[in-house]
Amino acid sequence: MNEFKELLDLLVRFRDERDWGQFHDSKNLALALSIEAAELNELFLWKKDDEAEQVDQDRLREELADVFAYAIMLAGRHGLDVSEIVKDKIAKNAKKYPVEKSKGSSAKYGDLG
Repeated sequence: MNEFKELLDLLVRFRDERDWGQFHDSKNLALALSIEAAELNELFLWKKDDEAEQVDQDRLREELADVFAYAIMLAGRHGLDVSEIVKDKIAKNAKKYPVEKSKGSSAKYGDLG
């Protein structure tokens, strides 16, 4: 079994035991994901580069877990396989950002020259 499918099953079981499925439509899952991502960003807000690398690991774990959980649940709601869609995106980006043009550059694909 795919690890993402296993996580989805655990999340759905947790949700269903609490009768929270009624709240987990696509809109609310996307909003929750965005809010959790903002909470993740808050860990780094106003920190200098070196300080940001020293972020509280427990809080980082908690916020990342929330972001991943909502993303996995949103993908599951739409029948999307997380492994597959991430691999597809990597392949798409490999075409947009060929190594010979993009290595060491932060330029957007349209500006790669």
